[in-house]
Amino acid sequence: MTRASLNKQPHEVASMFDHVAQRYDLTNAVLSLGQDRAWRKAVARAVDARPAQKVLDLAAGTATSSLPFARTGAYVVPCDFSQGMLQVGKERHSWLPFTAGDATRLPFKDDVFDAVTISFGLRNVQDTDAALREMYRVTRPGGRVVICEFSHPTWAPFRTVYTEYLMRALPPVARAVSSNPDAYVYLAESIRAWPDQAALAGRLGKAGWSKVAWRNLTGGVVTLHRGFKAS
Repeated sequence: MTRASLNKQPHEVASMFDHVAQRYDLTNAVLSLGQDRAWRKAVARAVDARPAQKVLDLAAGTATSSLPFARTGAYVVPCDFSQGMLQVGKERHSWLPFTAGDATRLPFKDDVFDAVTISFGLRNVQDTDAALREMYRVTRPGGRVVICEFSHPTWAPFRTVYTEYLMRALPPVARAVSSNPDAYVYLAESIRAWPDQAALAGRLGKAGWSKVAWRNLTGGVVTLHRGFKAS
């Protein structure tokens, strides 16, 4: 299986990411026109990890997203359900505690982490609401969640241009740089089908998170959502 469908069967999604693991970070940098670094910095600021805090980084892939938290002195756990991603990550960052796990059935006890974060992975989970509830379960009271995900540009003319880029420009660019370009057709389709900012905020609230807020990056191409678990 090299491309998942939008019903997001876990074995299909995991297999698809296994096939793109080796060049995943490079492909993301090219397809985002270099914006991925700025987005990761924004996530790091929003998570605000501190020394000795426990941070769960879901859909961590090769752990590129986990490194900023580790640099603060926090104990970060990169978690992903793609064995291929975890293997590549372990080869590059052997000192990190990589953990295999499904976001809808996390292999952690209740109230463990000071912060849970997921970047560009929530839309690939088959049951979004179950994942949001699991993130809530493993977060300690007073802790926080930060979700970075592709969203809906707020300016209508730009939204039209962006949609055209996703479906027309992204596949040929992916063919040039990715080990599995068909996967990026799925990723483009999943972005278009993803709920907008307010809809995702509502789902966070239904999962139990309080003080839910969001901030648009790059005109709403990407959005940071944040919520807290009541003390």
